[in-house]
Amino acid sequence: MTTSTVFPLVRARGISRVVAGLFLFGLSSAAAHAAGCGEPVQAGQYSLTFQAGGVEREAIYVIPSNYSGKKKVPLVLDFHGSNSNPKVQLGRSHWNEVAEREGFVVMALAGSLKGEMPSTYAWNVPGVTQAQGADESQAIRELLKRAKETLCIDASKVYASGYSGGGRMLSQYICNGYGDFAAAGFVMGLRAGTPVEENGVWQPRRESCQPSRPVSIIAFSGKKDHVNPFAGGGKAYWRYGGEVALNRWAELNGCDSRASMEAGDNADVAIYAGCRTGTSVVSYVIASADHAWPARTVRFRLASNGDKAIREVDATDRLWEFFKASGGEMIATVAVDAVCGDKQKTAAVSDGGQGTRCTPSSKPDSNAPAVSGDL
Repeated sequence: MTTSTVFPLVRARGISRVVAGLFLFGLSSAAAHAAGCGEPVQAGQYSLTFQAGGVEREAIYVIPSNYSGKKKVPLVLDFHGSNSNPKVQLGRSHWNEVAEREGFVVMALAGSLKGEMPSTYAWNVPGVTQAQGADESQAIRELLKRAKETLCIDASKVYASGYSGGGRMLSQYICNGYGDFAAAGFVMGLRAGTPVEENGVWQPRRESCQPSRPVSIIAFSGKKDHVNPFAGGGKAYWRYGGEVALNRWAELNGCDSRASMEAGDNADVAIYAGCRTGTSVVSYVIASADHAWPARTVRFRLASNGDKAIREVDATDRLWEFFKASGGEMIATVAVDAVCGDKQKTAAVSDGGQGTRCTPSSKPDSNAPAVSGDL
């Protein structure tokens, strides 16, 4: 996979980028075009602070090199896990690299709850979070509003992905009826409403998940994930398993009740077809994966519609292929195989910030600090 340039976070010496960021999201400037198109923006990764419901929120966003301000481009929101932050999340998902290569904008918002370590955050997930925090949905809506008003964004191509706690936040955001995203991806964090026990069995509370419209869903789960177990159990916010969540989303999208299954050496792929408005629900359950973003230890071989070539990609590239196909025909999947042999050592999440991956061929990310308890 080709690796594109990763732009550095704005610092004091990058005054022009700070000014550009403040100008871009300023409310008082009449030059902030209502349609969002017309003005170029210097490529790079920017820091951002803005107000939502009287609370100051933080985010970072990435502008690709080919952004002209004249052609509408897609937008991807990337939701970090608990006890993490936007910078670490981009180091994990590498959405910034895919955005640079493919020519779209990516944004990563920080949760409103303070994490267990300095400069880390968590999400005030509606219905399950006990701590007092800000209205996350309001902040997400405000960030999307500003992006569309000040950048040349294609409103029909707005997507989101969430890791762990960020996946739970994204799930509930869609469940609460916000129809901003054409497709959504989940890594170790798909939910379908708050958990409730009925006759000794944990299920999603049906009234807690009422999406405004069908949305294409892709989810990655690990059979060795002991934080958010695919089989169910875990902490109070989890309880019901990943298959239960998938079945509920298939029901919400009006898909066929039975999934098309394909077993691989290292993963099982499930596709729920026949969904309303051309949406789909796709699941990868990876036997060797724990609570980490599937990266260079797993090869996702896929054949896009109209493209007969088999290509090897990581989870983020697979997400992007799925997002691009949302609203159209489903991408045909073939197999998932492990790259690392059983005897090869892998780098830990705290070392690389993106989950385990083969060593010594790939080196840890120098810009991703170690964060323990990243849920």
